[in-house]
Amino acid sequence: MNRRYLYIRRWLKRCFLALMTAFLVIFEFNLNPGIQLAVPFAQAKSNSHQSNPQSLVEQAQKLYQDGNYTLAIEILEQAIEAFQASGDQLGEAMALSNLALVVKQLGQVQDSYSYILKSLEILKTNKNPQLLAQTLEIQGNLLLELGKTQEALDSWQQAAKIYTQLGDEVGKIRSFINLAQAEQTLGLYRQARTNLQELVKSVEKQPDSEMKITLLRSLGDVLQLVGELPDSEKSLQQSRDLAEKLRSPNQLAETLLSLGNIQRGFGKSTNNQQNAINGERSTPLRYVTSDPNHPISDEASKYYQQAVQLYEQAATVSNSPVVQVQAKLNQLSVLLEMHNWLQAQQLYTEIKPRLSQIPINQTAIFARINLAQSLVHLKQATNVNIPGWQEIAEDLATAIKQARNIGDQRSEAYALGVLGGVYLETKDFANAQKLTEQGLKIAQSMQMGDIAYLWQWQLGYIFKIRGKIPSAIASYEQAYNTLKSLRNDLVALNPDVQFSFRDNVEPVYRQFVDLLLQPQDQSGKVSQKNLQKARDVIEALQFTELENFFRQACLQPSTKNIDEVVDKTDSKTAVIYPIILKDRLEIILKLPNNKELEHYTINKQANEIEKNLEELQQALREPDEINNVKKLSGQVYNWLIKPQENKLVEMNIKTLVFVLDGSLRNIPMAVLYDSKEKNFLIKKYAVALAPGLQLVDPKPLQRRKIYALTAGVSQKREFEKRSFSPLKNVKDELDKIQSVIPRHKRLINQNFTEDNVRYQIKKTSYNVVHIATHGEFSSNAEKTFILTWDQLLKVKDFDQLLRLGNSSKSRAIELLVLSACQTAMGDKRAALGLAGIAVRAGARSTLATLWSVDDKSTADLMIKFYKQLEDPKLTKAEALQHAQLDLIEQ
Repeated sequence: MNRRYLYIRRWLKRCFLALMTAFLVIFEFNLNPGIQLAVPFAQAKSNSHQSNPQSLVEQAQKLYQDGNYTLAIEILEQAIEAFQASGDQLGEAMALSNLALVVKQLGQVQDSYSYILKSLEILKTNKNPQLLAQTLEIQGNLLLELGKTQEALDSWQQAAKIYTQLGDEVGKIRSFINLAQAEQTLGLYRQARTNLQELVKSVEKQPDSEMKITLLRSLGDVLQLVGELPDSEKSLQQSRDLAEKLRSPNQLAETLLSLGNIQRGFGKSTNNQQNAINGERSTPLRYVTSDPNHPISDEASKYYQQAVQLYEQAATVSNSPVVQVQAKLNQLSVLLEMHNWLQAQQLYTEIKPRLSQIPINQTAIFARINLAQSLVHLKQATNVNIPGWQEIAEDLATAIKQARNIGDQRSEAYALGVLGGVYLETKDFANAQKLTEQGLKIAQSMQMGDIAYLWQWQLGYIFKIRGKIPSAIASYEQAYNTLKSLRNDLVALNPDVQFSFRDNVEPVYRQFVDLLLQPQDQSGKVSQKNLQKARDVIEALQFTELENFFRQACLQPSTKNIDEVVDKTDSKTAVIYPIILKDRLEIILKLPNNKELEHYTINKQANEIEKNLEELQQALREPDEINNVKKLSGQVYNWLIKPQENKLVEMNIKTLVFVLDGSLRNIPMAVLYDSKEKNFLIKKYAVALAPGLQLVDPKPLQRRKIYALTAGVSQKREFEKRSFSPLKNVKDELDKIQSVIPRHKRLINQNFTEDNVRYQIKKTSYNVVHIATHGEFSSNAEKTFILTWDQLLKVKDFDQLLRLGNSSKSRAIELLVLSACQTAMGDKRAALGLAGIAVRAGARSTLATLWSVDDKSTADLMIKFYKQLEDPKLTKAEALQHAQLDLIEQ
């Protein structure tokens, strides 16, 4: 899946809502039998008894319905002149509003907005609440398209208020659906979900209608956006069932498209978890296919097949050529992801002639661009000659010409950049640069950040391969800054596929760091300026990746300078940033009270590094693999520690804080082995991890009275078709903790429920929460959970669970311990779930197992840890180090 679906799918969704709020309502003709329209619009023409203007409006409406927007505009302009000639200002206002809608479909948003303003100006002196509400709805859609989201929200709120006063339930519901769209654009995804859920409840007892179908689909789409895929699927299935009941083929097709996107998302996420390093997209148009040694998994294939079937159904049942083409294009995308090259070729020949059947508008232009991009993917993967690069370039040139003819600058900016990418594929770098710059110029002038960053990225890559490194760095920095400005939008990069972050955002950060960490002069050293910038970009990547994990812009970076965090927290702590690039491992070291950063490079290919880490992770789970563990972890020690070991000794460093990247997160750093001294890293240093120092506000545990809430499940449980075996040592672990922490409250088995934990946290100022139960960390938030007695508690619920009652800093949870959890097998980014829980829980520190160990050693380690924690001279990391060393010596 690629970035183009952000604006193609999102544009179609907005287009559909605009259609719902505008032409079908303004003209007051029952085009969709399920919608109960309000007052027939003939009553709005009280100043004219002539039928000619109204008949022209009827003609325009039919043309609009057929997608013939250009001719509809001509007819509406005639209607406006006729209304003006007869002095019918309300009729003129109605026609202007409809003209605004039709012009918008051609991508001429500014012209469209000018017509709406004229209509609203007339309505100031010619009162007609129904027409005013409908016009405000159209204005809201235009404002959203112009990026004025708050103003759009205000406009829809006014419309909803008028509809409420008129008792128009259909108009009110439609306005609330649009309000939810504005909330999503503002990054208020969970608020949009809550509002739509309440709206669904409010209409449960109303007669079945097409509005209900739309409402359920809107809820399903926003649930998908926040990562609640099972609930999303349920809502969309209800929308589908109702569309089938009311025999509404176009509504059914729209919902089938959304259901197909759900299955495609499941397949994409499953495949990405199992193939975390299958490559890196170098440009927006350069696709990455799975490594042949890591074929599409059976589970991912099952989801993809279901998506294909749903898209086929959508194309079959729809009466709309536009929806039919969109369904076929989505199907083509999935076939490419499945590596089904032959069927993809066959489907391409079916889609291309269909494009000529769609009237020229923004939808048709984006469809043509979409097809061209899929063909680029096909050629990159198979090197087939049909179609040729010339044919793809000609199709894109046609799209550019069409966009210019209708004044659609958004489509033009996007098509120019894609055509630049095609020239890049053919190594015509001069034309690639020229076209990319043209597309970027338009995107920047129209403040289209979601397109601008793509062409800044592509331009940076072009400069890089042309040897213009300073220009390349400047372009990548522009792309990086644009991405930061799109923070809320980044979370919703693609409502259809949760993991598009890895394809469309992460490469920009990594390629920027790659350039920054290459020597720019004959000294062979990287400048301190570039090292500082690279460290900032790494921190930003960690931050953005976590927000993408949560599917919302929910994190607040520390206001402290990063160096201040290190220098003032502990003068004997060093921070290590390893980052895995395609052809090497880069390490940046921050030493306390040292303004200059240290830097060293390990020239190892990413696939070699990941292979070592994968083997080490497997060996760590096997007690008889200790020699192999030493060998494999010794290699990681040589990469991360050995090159700067002398400096660590000179600075008398006692604690190492790692900000880890990729599969390194799945390895406990304490196990790194120094083959020379025959010691594990934990023998020499206390070890801590951070998801990024922007997210850290480190403070010592208030010395040192511990008041703990302990909880656990020791018995067998079954939830969501999964069986969780008994944890026989949980009771013993909690009993031993009780013996060393007198001030505590224990919740075990039936007493360990979400409600009981919430009650205890609200009631009492615990500073430690210790949970011994099954749990799993995954790169998918929906699959990251801990087991309570009566449910799987998902990571998204941790925010409300442990933060209740923490209104003052003195009541913050200092330490969260999860002692029987594990990372999801086969998920190379599973430890992202641990970082997610740590951040979401709001605890200052989190201690967790990377795999489940249900034996006496776990209880022994925890007892030693809590005893050491009582020593005011030790940090939490040092307390854990002492406990681990005691256990090793035994």
